Amino acid sequence: MLYTIPPMGILKYVVFLLFFITVESFARPVSYPGGYTFMSKSNSLRDTVYLHYSPTSRNAVGVEVVSDKVSNDEYVYLRYTRLLIRKNRQKSQGNLYLNTGISNDGLDNYFYGIEGDWETRRIFTGFGYKRTETNRIDIEEKYLLAGVAPYIGDYGDLHTWLMIKVKENSYTNTSSLYPLVKLFKGSALIEFGYSDSANWDVHLMYRF
Repeated sequence: MLYTIPPMGILKYVVFLLFFITVESFARPVSYPGGYTFMSKSNSLRDTVYLHYSPTSRNAVGVEVVSDKVSNDEYVYLRYTRLLIRKNRQKSQGNLYLNTGISNDGLDNYFYGIEGDWETRRIFTGFGYKRTETNRIDIEEKYLLAGVAPYIGDYGDLHTWLMIKVKENSYTNTSSLYPLVKLFKGSALIEFGYSDSANWDVHLMYRF
């Protein structure tokens, strides 16, 4: 079952404009203590806009607005992200995150998941699992991601990753394999990929 991305609202246009601002550090799902992160995602299942605050370097709380393409509903999640593990090596870094949220539709509408990554300046790998439960339908999503940087940029440069992503979900019961490009400069990040079965897969992030 295929979906197309509807025209973006004003909030997403603001996000795109923010990505042209040059700032100093790369964004991650949990920011520095006292920092804010703005994220937006769009894929075949949902469009989301998410703002969170990090009281510590390992925790983030925030609000996510969701436009659900499966149920055609709109709702809001109160979200929590926890950095479970961070391994810093001389030439690499690994991270493991727990994500969870509960909807304004009630205690029976929630999600939980886990995401991880390991990277050097040349190689990136990642994975994710998410389960969403609602009054109407339960959906599991999984992905694997691997890529390489075609060049090694200096601090403050535009950094580029060329990747391959494999993902599947229990709603369409299909798997998709497609190329994905990740670009980041300062605190701004964008990922985008496309396949006939998955349609557009876009992730935007900006850290304040």
